Amino acid sequence: MKQNKVILSIVAIFFGLLVLGMTTYNGLVGEQTKVEQAQADVSTALQRRSDLIGNLVESVKGQMNHETEVFTKIADARAKIGSSSVTSEENQKAQGELSSALSRLISLTENYPELKSNQNVEQLMVELSGSENRIFVARKDYNKVAAEYNQKRRSFPTVLFANMMNFKEAETFKETEEAKTVPK
Repeated sequence: MKQNKVILSIVAIFFGLLVLGMTTYNGLVGEQTKVEQAQADVSTALQRRSDLIGNLVESVKGQMNHETEVFTKIADARAKIGSSSVTSEENQKAQGELSSALSRLISLTENYPELKSNQNVEQLMVELSGSENRIFVARKDYNKVAAEYNQKRRSFPTVLFANMMNFKEAETFKETEEAKTVPK
């Protein structure tokens, strides 16, 4: 009789740990999926901006043909933005360079009254501004879900399962050097 109670207790503890492990694993998978979705939202916003920049550059290139340095910087920055993770350091640096070059282009358009009166350029500038806002919101949302995931991943006893199951910490967006300086 006493032996049956011990065996029953061991089986109950085993099943309790199994349920705890499954619940913890499923919770981490759910949080990780939220992080991946938020990262995809950032990628979509960045792609939209990239498409708009291409249209904007083509719209103003003819009238600003002697401003080739700005167009070269934009092209170089767009080329650096690769298939790496949107949160990787090199991608964030390239995004910062693109933002800096874009700020320069926007400030240069102020010197060209014929561009300011061009409806296509004006519409692209408005869409680009909206795109920058979308990127900001998407990055903020991503950082929020990444922080929640990282907090859950580091809490006890989840950290034990997370390390055993190879759940990596999510990277967050950090301020780039270009973002710290005001465009000239």
